[in-house]
Amino acid sequence: MPFDVKRRGKLTYYSRGERPVLSALVTEEQADGDLKIHFAGLTGGYSAKSVLGLDDLVTMDPAREVPLVFRCWEHWLREAGICSSLRDVDFLEVHAFGCQPKSPNPAVDPAGYAVEQARLRAAYAEAYAIFFAEELPDNGVPCRFTVHVVDVPDTAASYEFYGVALLQRALQRSGQGSPQGGEG
Repeated sequence: MPFDVKRRGKLTYYSRGERPVLSALVTEEQADGDLKIHFAGLTGGYSAKSVLGLDDLVTMDPAREVPLVFRCWEHWLREAGICSSLRDVDFLEVHAFGCQPKSPNPAVDPAGYAVEQARLRAAYAEAYAIFFAEELPDNGVPCRFTVHVVDVPDTAASYEFYGVALLQRALQRSGQGSPQGGEG
């Protein structure tokens, strides 16, 4: 199902459904023609499975979840006709909400729970660093804010992200964007 697009002044909302709860993307036109892009929060669990039409559900595995979140955002950028690749945008900030481990039960196995908590935090940091180094090597690294919460609505996920990026039109015109170039 294609996005329902609503323009209001310098803002464009990309959502789905008759009564959407949130927009997948919101773009904000800048005075120089650049687009600030706000990406909806989602996870590499049920969210990514739904957005990307995956067969497998990823559960508490940051090394697999982190790239899936970015693949979803890239999918939305293409679907909205904004650009063809995440390499076309520069992330300004990424906010991550890290979930507590689903198991073991902290009341039954507090030491095991602490070990799993440490594993998840280290795995998340590594997955995030790998993604930017390997997938967006020419882009800068955004500032990141991470808060650890008890849970997010996606019960399979270890993290939920949302982000803000900038599509710099001058880079697209000069050929400094992605090798595929950007639309928009």
